Amino acid sequence: MAEVTTFSSSGEDAITRTINLHEDVPSVLSEADYDITFDVARTVEEIERGDYKRIALQFPDEFLPHSVPIFKALKLKIAPSRELYVLADTTYGSCCVDEVAAQHVDADALVHYGHACMSQTSRLPVIYVLCKKTVDPAHCASNIQAILRSSALSSKTTVVLRYDVAYAHRAADEIVAELKLRQPSCKILHTTPQLSTQPPSDKSQRPAQSQNKHTGDCLLDPVEDASQLVGDASPEESLMFYVGGESLTLTNLMLTHASYEIYSYNPATRETRQESSRTNKLLMRRYAVVQKARDADVIGILVGTLGVANYLPLIKHLRNVINKAHKKSYTITVGKPNPAKLANFLEIECFVLVACPENSLLESKQFLRPIITPYELEVALQPTQSWTGRYVLDFDQLLREHADAVQNPDVSEGEQDDLDQPVFSLVTGKYRHAQRYGGSDEPSVNGKDSSAIILRNQDNTLARLDDSAAAKFLQSRIFQGLEPRVGEDVPSVLEQGRSGIARGYADDHGDDDS
Repeated sequence: MAEVTTFSSSGEDAITRTINLHEDVPSVLSEADYDITFDVARTVEEIERGDYKRIALQFPDEFLPHSVPIFKALKLKIAPSRELYVLADTTYGSCCVDEVAAQHVDADALVHYGHACMSQTSRLPVIYVLCKKTVDPAHCASNIQAILRSSALSSKTTVVLRYDVAYAHRAADEIVAELKLRQPSCKILHTTPQLSTQPPSDKSQRPAQSQNKHTGDCLLDPVEDASQLVGDASPEESLMFYVGGESLTLTNLMLTHASYEIYSYNPATRETRQESSRTNKLLMRRYAVVQKARDADVIGILVGTLGVANYLPLIKHLRNVINKAHKKSYTITVGKPNPAKLANFLEIECFVLVACPENSLLESKQFLRPIITPYELEVALQPTQSWTGRYVLDFDQLLREHADAVQNPDVSEGEQDDLDQPVFSLVTGKYRHAQRYGGSDEPSVNGKDSSAIILRNQDNTLARLDDSAAAKFLQSRIFQGLEPRVGEDVPSVLEQGRSGIARGYADDHGDDDS
């Protein structure tokens, strides 16, 4: 049997592979069902209220068969002067708002259909139309009650209710109401997603946390980071309950709240299970990836979003962190990352993915190089190998913590280690000499430095770049491209080429005819 690798295959598996689609919405709907399922009336109201002229409609792959009926339903109810555009094949993840594709049609608003990560956008106002899945509020609340009455969790006085956005239409009201009837003394913390958002041009646009408070429960601002959701509830007194199936949202919740008891309820199977038992295994897997990143000297900043707010300040922050650690960084964007694309950058030893929280965690087993999150990069570049298990995926929280660290610098961080001192690697179990970059701002005098490359800008001005990891990698390769050999070889004689098409050139059957 021929061996098929991840990076090169015949493509036959892509043709013969069977794809099982789980449709959340029936393939055939009546006109009334479209109005209810896809919130046509609310969407028209939001468009008219914002006075948007060019509106982009973003659909995930599973909703594309419904795009034309939705387009027609909206077109009939909005003013004729307003233009609608259907977006397909998103630039990055379908859960993120594709502001890049919307800019191609100069849209001033976007309607996002299906599952959404609810990340704050940077440029466009967004109207969310979430997929509405069915859930039994009474059965869900009874499962939470049974868990709270167990002897092991009898001391829990607070329930932090989190759920997939597809259940927001029932969880925020009905599940909370059922739970309050069964556990009147229990404090319930939950959020409700904002179905229309504005770009963060003004801080006053963000809803205040003090709004929508009720007796016995607290409705918090969903755009704040997850640490603010639990408020003053300690892990010893709180139980975190997630409504939804197995998803990246649940995985992120487990990683960012590793100290909490987490249970999940799957409305599709009506089963409840404990998730916190898997948290340690997930953290250990991420810690192993962090150790591989610690041994990397050349790091690629992989841009996985162009729509999430503060992605540019975060990229700038990552460059500064990498440069401070005397390592080399390259910023690249390849759209949706896959093993074949990233395998082209062999000189990069580790990638840090800047994406929304739901797309930040990639399974690195299929990739040639490890892929980490921005927070994992900060942990990997610490002088001492320590990690408490704390995990952060929110851009704003990382930048806020960095700003606080700049204002209140730690005295111990000012100590500089010996750059020539070998570093012990937990991956190989050996000492290694790390390659240092950016150690001197002065140009190299030695013209034979293999790591230096010459750059020419648009003004034909030459500049010398001494710290080039790509040039060093090129010098170490056996094959460095085709040699020009100018003036060394005799010019070839011009000959008449073939004519025709690939399936049969004019001279393919010359011997048979004779």
